[in-house]
Amino acid sequence: MPPGPALFDAVRHALSGDGPAVLPLSPDLPRPALEAALATLRPTHVVTPDGVRREPGGVPTDATVIIATSGSTGAPKGVELTASALTSSARASLTRVGAREGERWLCCLPPAHISGMQVLIRSLLSGTDPIIHGRFVPGDVAASGADHVSLVPTQLRRLLDTGADVSAFRTILLGGAAAPPGLIAEATRAGARIVTTYGMSETSGGCVYDGVPLDNVDLEIGGDGRVRIAGPVLFSGYRLREDAPFDGRWFVTSDLGVVADGRLSVLGRADDVINTGGQKVVAGVVAEVLAAHPGVRDVAVVGRPDPEWGEIVVAVVVGDATLEDLRSFARERLPAYAAPRAVEIVTAIPLLGNGKPDLAALREPSRR
Repeated sequence: MPPGPALFDAVRHALSGDGPAVLPLSPDLPRPALEAALATLRPTHVVTPDGVRREPGGVPTDATVIIATSGSTGAPKGVELTASALTSSARASLTRVGAREGERWLCCLPPAHISGMQVLIRSLLSGTDPIIHGRFVPGDVAASGADHVSLVPTQLRRLLDTGADVSAFRTILLGGAAAPPGLIAEATRAGARIVTTYGMSETSGGCVYDGVPLDNVDLEIGGDGRVRIAGPVLFSGYRLREDAPFDGRWFVTSDLGVVADGRLSVLGRADDVINTGGQKVVAGVVAEVLAAHPGVRDVAVVGRPDPEWGEIVVAVVVGDATLEDLRSFARERLPAYAAPRAVEIVTAIPLLGNGKPDLAALREPSRR
């Protein structure tokens, strides 16, 4: 079902308990991905613009919303979220940004992802109908008249590049991927009020704003360096699976992080550590350093197989910086082994539907 009033009504009824749980799936999903989602997550009914059909073998749920994750490369996991978790997150978000009742939110992220879904729920709690855009078009976003919007860094970059008045929004929630420092500074100079967010489907979306957990959300760094989160915003489990990564009340994320002066800094995913010549390199740390280079507009860092080093550090860059430039820049700020050994210049970083870099595509040696 495309984003729009029908989907919003379905979410409203699910949240109130008057209607069935909602598993939003993008109408743009390729047929194999759609069939994998239906076979794995086993809904009781499928609703399309053409009507409703009952699914044989469907399994009921106690959840209110189920978000399918990682479905583009295989069978997805279904993150089960209760009404309590979703509204706890939305209320804490509205309070933190100072959003007032009656103010409108713009939904220009896919509601099949938690970032877009939470815009709908914040709208419900604000007593307003969201402004819903099925596609991100910078001019339409700038002219939407919304008070608040949730964006990923690539969308903010496009707004700035087209000269849009980003100061028109009372709040721009920026999440989904790490934002280059220069991007936030540029948007701030243009009058934007940027609030960076960290979270995931399992935490009902962003649960750490500008490095500080939302009210009633607890955060710690485990002995393995992973970010751990607790509180009422957590999911109840993965649909039809028993492998949710809980340690008591703590949800153990896949992200490495540090807390300094009471603020969280996310270093990168634990599975994005590059082993090069026996040395371990956190890809996110290298990307953050390279993003500060004046010749870099956007960057992603991945490991690619190499017969000599096992893996090499590869920087995929939007900009005009050379390998020599970036190696020199990195070696002034990082250990020499963390400097990139290859640079690939692209016009845009390939993204997943949720706005995060498509690391699987970036790691492919065929991209060289």
